[in-house]
Amino acid sequence: MNKISIALASAIVLLSVVFTPGCYEGTVVDLSSELEITGDVGFSADVIPIFEKSCSISGCHNTGGIAPDLSTANAYNSLSNEGYFDVNNPEASTLYGYVSGSLSPVMPLSGADPVIAATILAWIEQGAQNN
Repeated sequence: MNKISIALASAIVLLSVVFTPGCYEGTVVDLSSELEITGDVGFSADVIPIFEKSCSISGCHNTGGIAPDLSTANAYNSLSNEGYFDVNNPEASTLYGYVSGSLSPVMPLSGADPVIAATILAWIEQGAQNN
């Protein structure tokens, strides 16, 4: 292979790692200007779609994958039974720590997202109901 082919192949591999969802450590985003969610946050309406898009994908937090199981059918029980949220101290919740970037590895893998972090925090603050 010539140098251009090697450089092109290296760039393709690098881009596929950066832009393909998968289980690798993400980047931390500055959440100092946190969003405040003032409306009701529902588990099935607001939290499950986050998990479906970013977490319960093949090889990650799906049934038979990495704990917790965040598949639609199992997410609430998995989070509740394994102590991932604390309604008495929402900001100390493990789930919030991962999505806010204060715990490692940062989740989702693409990096901390202020909207996801604010949504998860609001859901926990509102009692972390299975609604």
